[in-house]
Amino acid sequence: MDLIKAGEVTVNGDVVTHPAYEVRQDDVIRYKGKVVKPTEEKVYILMNKPKNVITTVKDERGRLTVIDLLRNKVPQRVFPVGRLDRHTTGLLLLTNDGELAHQLSHPSYRMKKIYHVTLDKALTRADMDKIERGIRLEEGIARVDGLYVPDPKSPHKIALELHIGWNRVVRRIFEYLGYEVRKLDRVYYAGLTKKDLKRGWFRHLTAQEVIMLKHFSRR
Repeated sequence: MDLIKAGEVTVNGDVVTHPAYEVRQDDVIRYKGKVVKPTEEKVYILMNKPKNVITTVKDERGRLTVIDLLRNKVPQRVFPVGRLDRHTTGLLLLTNDGELAHQLSHPSYRMKKIYHVTLDKALTRADMDKIERGIRLEEGIARVDGLYVPDPKSPHKIALELHIGWNRVVRRIFEYLGYEVRKLDRVYYAGLTKKDLKRGWFRHLTAQEVIMLKHFSRR
C-alpha cells in the first residue's frame, strides 16, 4: 500500500496512488518499470464429461466444449488436463495449474486410469490374452495394467486399466482386434472417482484431493 501511495506503481502506463483501485484482467501493472503479474488462485475441477462434448478450450466448428459447461460458473480461466474424445464420457480434470497438469499428462508419471468399455460383441479369451501381452499400434506396443470382465453374464462389458495416454488408445486397441467400441467411460483418474458426480456435472476438488494429486505426480 505504501508503494502505491508513493507513486511507484503504474497501471497501463499511468501512476496509480489509490490503493482501492480495482485491477482488471487486461491491465498491465508495473513496479519501478518492471511488469508485475498478480498471483492467480489455483483452481482444480473434476468433471463427469457427457457425450458429444469436445475436450478443448475452444472449437472452431462451434461445437459444445467442456469450457462451455463451466461458463459463468467458474471465473478463473482453466484448461483440460489431457483429452477425452467427443464420444467418450467420464472423468476429466480441469485446472489453471500448469505444472501439475504437465506432470499428470506426462507418461513418466504413470497416472492410473480405468475405463469401462462396452463392445459390440463378447470379448474372447484369446483376444484378452493378446491385449494383456500388448497390442502393437502406431506409437509402439500398447500395454495395459489390468483387464477383466466385471460380470461374466455380460462378456461384452470390459474394465480396462492403463496409464498410457495415446490418442484414442482404448478404442484403437479393440478396433485392432475387430471390435467396435459402443461406449467408453473413464471411471477412475489419478485417485479420483465419479462418486456422487452425475453426468455433465462438475465440482471443485477438496484440499485433501489436491494434496493427493500433487503427491501422486511426484516422481
